Amino acid sequence: MKSILRRSVVATGLAVAVAAAFPALAAWEPTKPVEFIVPAGTGGGADQMARFIQGVVAKNNLMKQPIIVVNKSGGAGAEGFLEVKNAKGDANKIIITLSNLFTTPLATGVPFNWKDLTPVAMLALDEFVLWVNAESPYKTTAEYMAAIKAGDNGKFKMAGTGSKQEDQIITVAIDKATGKKMTYVPFKGGGDVAVQLVGKHVDSTVNNPIEAVAHWRSGALRPLCVFDSQPMAYTTKVTATHAWGDIPTCKSQGLDVEYLMLRGIFMPPGVTPDQVNFYVDLFKKVRETPEWKKFTEDAAFKNTFMTGKEYADWVANAEKVHKQLMQDAGFIAK
Repeated sequence: MKSILRRSVVATGLAVAVAAAFPALAAWEPTKPVEFIVPAGTGGGADQMARFIQGVVAKNNLMKQPIIVVNKSGGAGAEGFLEVKNAKGDANKIIITLSNLFTTPLATGVPFNWKDLTPVAMLALDEFVLWVNAESPYKTTAEYMAAIKAGDNGKFKMAGTGSKQEDQIITVAIDKATGKKMTYVPFKGGGDVAVQLVGKHVDSTVNNPIEAVAHWRSGALRPLCVFDSQPMAYTTKVTATHAWGDIPTCKSQGLDVEYLMLRGIFMPPGVTPDQVNFYVDLFKKVRETPEWKKFTEDAAFKNTFMTGKEYADWVANAEKVHKQLMQDAGFIAK
């Protein structure tokens, strides 16, 4: 019995010694700076979110390698999507998406589909708000819609990010609701779009909250309604008198249009489950920081998180919805 016990102790000691000499292989982590591609211009919602994440990861030492944000907006984001599609197996590259994940290939015929990428995580859903200049005479959605209906086709100008993308899809829906066609003026990013409205070069925008919040806070812009089925959940005052939750839904104001946008992360094809899991864990850590809580409230995001099959299924359904919207708007490439 003592002999057996001694052999057991010796074996255990050897196992510990071997484990110390040959530690278990660590889970995968980036081996060089991670390129974080934004398939849109600077200043927009995707760009702001990517740069925010870059800062939070660095501040909290959430990974050993730095994140480098790179804007690749050419071809309505096709430049960025094609780069990631062609970077097969490169786990040191990620991309943040907006609705051009669906609209760009449908509108241009570029050889790309979201299935060419590897889904990682939905970080949030982004709202759209109908904005006018604070000095405009329109205090409500009904007043603005009445003015559009009373005017000539093309009289009112709507600025938006890109062509045949989400901003123009919403604009076409407004055209159908009013029976009048607005002049759609495309710009590279949501930051430029907001500046155009502040400067009174256009009559309205459908910017995301994060793209226009600074101008709302400063008193330059006025929100009329949010394109969602319910008001936003945030009750903290953004201006001296109003919170995001005080903005009525467009539908409740007689404009029956709803639209939400994905803020999600994808990787190139051919990456491993361990590599995907590294980024899933990374974004979970980002979402647990107090900085994320403040960021999502300031930007009025729907704080929805998905990974795995649930996320892939959501994206597949969103693709079907966008195909129908693009068909209705006449935006699909012939």
